Amino acid sequence: MAQSTLPAGDAGAYTGVLVLADGTVFKGRGIGAVGDSVGEVCFNTSMTGYQEILTDPSYAGQIITFTFPHIGNTGANPEDIETVTPAARGLILRADVTDPSNWRATRHLDDWLKSYGLVGLAGVDTRRLTRRIRDLGAPNGVVAHAPDGKFDLDALVAKAKGWPGLEGMDLAKDVSCRQTYGWDEGAWTLGAGYATQESPRFHVVAIDFGAKRNILRCLAAAGCKVTVVPGTATVEDVMRHKPDGVFLSNGPGDPAATGEYAVPTIKGLLDTGLPMFGICLGHQMLSLALGAKTKKMPLGHRGANHPVKDLASGRVEITSQNHGFVVMEETLPADAEVTHVSLFDGTNEGIRLKNKPVFSVQYHPEASPGPQDSHYLFDRFVALMDGKQTV
Repeated sequence: MAQSTLPAGDAGAYTGVLVLADGTVFKGRGIGAVGDSVGEVCFNTSMTGYQEILTDPSYAGQIITFTFPHIGNTGANPEDIETVTPAARGLILRADVTDPSNWRATRHLDDWLKSYGLVGLAGVDTRRLTRRIRDLGAPNGVVAHAPDGKFDLDALVAKAKGWPGLEGMDLAKDVSCRQTYGWDEGAWTLGAGYATQESPRFHVVAIDFGAKRNILRCLAAAGCKVTVVPGTATVEDVMRHKPDGVFLSNGPGDPAATGEYAVPTIKGLLDTGLPMFGICLGHQMLSLALGAKTKKMPLGHRGANHPVKDLASGRVEITSQNHGFVVMEETLPADAEVTHVSLFDGTNEGIRLKNKPVFSVQYHPEASPGPQDSHYLFDRFVALMDGKQTV
């Protein structure tokens, strides 16, 4: 049983805690919003891009531990976001957030966290926490911030234990758009900001399971008019836009749960013969529609330094990843060919269909950690719509 109060002399010294479902308590200094938040505690090894990570809809339901110690030193700005409302549950840091030191910063990270109601904790031994996650798997936990340093630890343990966890949870419905909209914002350049796609060659319907903005920007930059539809869209909802291709977006949660409504739509779209491209959850949704199965990973892949091998070319890409579930390669049908594998653990990172213009990858080619090792995938999708590539 966890202590109901912090040890004598600690009150006031600690203004934040992370309490795990097994009763383990990590003490530190609260940052961001005051209050508490429950979720799955994971870790991300990226050295940069913390604002993009915190606004990635794929992190819905998760408390992110950053293994890089200096998070927040470049501040925050209104451009480096992947969605308007962050879906992450909180964050854990080693070092205190310093004042911004970047010419693009418009506000302090702590102020940015407060504006979005995100609870954070600094001053934690993140190496110890990361080892715990690595050895025992991602636990449920509660991150709490109280300026007076008073915490009911038993209640927080009970809250962590009572949270059902990500397995079996459909979170895509929480982060998907509610209505159809058009997207024409392209790539960012220094001095000009984000471009506008004014002369698209192809029309892509993107099914939104929690789409990152930069994926949509990459599609627009590749010459596409993009129409974004909710994750619950039917075949008829998609086809009435008369698309040249269909994109299946990234997203959070258990793919099997989201597949309850998404798989029938994807199966119907496969029958149309349209080119199709999936990323992350979209890759998993496509695989489920083909009859494959997914399973939860003990740790998941989260970071911007993951090597992936393209089996066709032998080329190794340094990729950005964020997923806690994986496609079970042995369950893929005979007409699905494995195209990419992780060089960390050999898990599946991509497939293509042998008889249709359809492919997908588990990682995030738009995130540019390589920096552009994987951007060819957007060109491949365009080439399929152009008829210059068959599979």
